[in-house]
Amino acid sequence: MVGHAWNISSKEAIISSVETKWLAAAAIAPVAWGSGYYVTATYLPPDRPLFGAVIRALPFGLLLLALRPARLHGSWWWRTALLGALNFAAFFALIFVAAERLPGGLAATLTATSPLAIMLLAWALAGERPRVVSLAAAVVGILGVALLVLRAGVRVDPLGVVASLAAVGLSSLGFVLIKTWRPPVPLVSFTAWQLVFGGLLLTPIALAVEGGPPHLDTGARGGFLWIGLVGTVLAYLAWFNAMRRLPAAAVSLVGLLNPVTGTVIGVTLAGETFTATHAAGTLLVLGGIVLGQPTLVDALRNRSRRSADGAQLPAVRLQCGADRAGMADRAG
Repeated sequence: MVGHAWNISSKEAIISSVETKWLAAAAIAPVAWGSGYYVTATYLPPDRPLFGAVIRALPFGLLLLALRPARLHGSWWWRTALLGALNFAAFFALIFVAAERLPGGLAATLTATSPLAIMLLAWALAGERPRVVSLAAAVVGILGVALLVLRAGVRVDPLGVVASLAAVGLSSLGFVLIKTWRPPVPLVSFTAWQLVFGGLLLTPIALAVEGGPPHLDTGARGGFLWIGLVGTVLAYLAWFNAMRRLPAAAVSLVGLLNPVTGTVIGVTLAGETFTATHAAGTLLVLGGIVLGQPTLVDALRNRSRRSADGAQLPAVRLQCGADRAGMADRAG
């Protein structure tokens, strides 16, 4: 029994270790996305978000494709184009509309509903029924984000709210399809094609809305390199990999690190004020992320059970020893 329990414990530890590594890899994405707020505000051309979206998608998608070329076949052409629209083109365009019509704090709070959307879509499309604790953790995380970024006197624009929620819904659908669809090409190539399709769809929209490309100084070029290589290529590869390997609930909650990262960078690099409200919001977000991890919750519960069982083992051994001693006396 003890050996069997030890084997179960060892297997659980291995599984937990592997999932923890993939969760840590997934965290690269929201941390990189969170850094984008500072980089965009400090180095990139102002009032050109659609142009910035084209730059972060199309050239870096072509770069990835050159490094890992692979040709799509059959239905995978339209499937990949659809994912490029959901994960990049539609998402970036709708976020642009939301940013134009909503205060930043409200837009970020609405975007923080994405874990709930991902969980529900994963339940419908991938059969991953979310646990009550994961749903509750998502709500806690949303409240934490609201404390971090939401301010009094918010002006609510219905079109901006619809655009923000549509961006959340479409990108969440794209993430879940990444989880369920298995293309006949490596994930790097699959991501590259999505970026290319997304960039091609965004290019005419950016030209129509914002005009020709702006002049880019050295800081803007460096900013776009960071946004493209780290905030797009590395971030989405890490996110897609984790989404394929882990429960959608676990990965989606890690995405709440995005506004936390933006707040931390704003305080450390931009000199923004960090208040008690910010601290409370950060604790709520981090608490929601941790409590919403099924593997961690199960590991803590099993460890508690094993500790309780272990406390009983010495008494059992003492009793067995006393029984053996009594039998020996009687035999003598």
